[in-house]
Amino acid sequence: MVIGIVIAVLVVLAFVCIGLYNGLVRGKNNVEEAFSTMDVFMKKRADMIPNLVATVKQYAKHEAETLEKVIQARNETAPLAERLEQEKQITANLKNIMVRLEAYPDLKANQNFMQLQNELVAIEGDIEKSRRYYNGSVREQNNRVLTFPGNIFANMFGFTKMPYFEVEEADRKNVNVGELFN
Repeated sequence: MVIGIVIAVLVVLAFVCIGLYNGLVRGKNNVEEAFSTMDVFMKKRADMIPNLVATVKQYAKHEAETLEKVIQARNETAPLAERLEQEKQITANLKNIMVRLEAYPDLKANQNFMQLQNELVAIEGDIEKSRRYYNGSVREQNNRVLTFPGNIFANMFGFTKMPYFEVEEADRKNVNVGELFN
């Protein structure tokens, strides 16, 4: 009878351990899927940038060079944390470019540019939604990794806290259009 109880407790414990481990794996996979979703939209945006560059080159050399730097940053491959940082830079550069381009009325009237700008706005909305999904997945995984008893298994099997996609403090401020043209 005692042996049966011990075996039953061990079986229950084994199932709990398996459940905790599988939860950590599922959480990690959700974070990776969320990043992949975000990356698809960021890639779509990056694919649009050469067309934007070609259109802008006709009007403004400085903005075209900035856009080319954005393309170069996007084409570099790096680990997750570095790619998140690169995306922050790309987003900040695009924001500044769009504000600067307001000074070119002929460009704003160009149908190709307007179409690209509208598509870019739509993609930025998709990226924003995918960033929320990514951060939600990270929150769930970090909860599993940091709370008891998941933290024990996380440490045993090498699961670590995942990085959030966060907005830089400078991007929280309103853009001063006057400073952009100095």
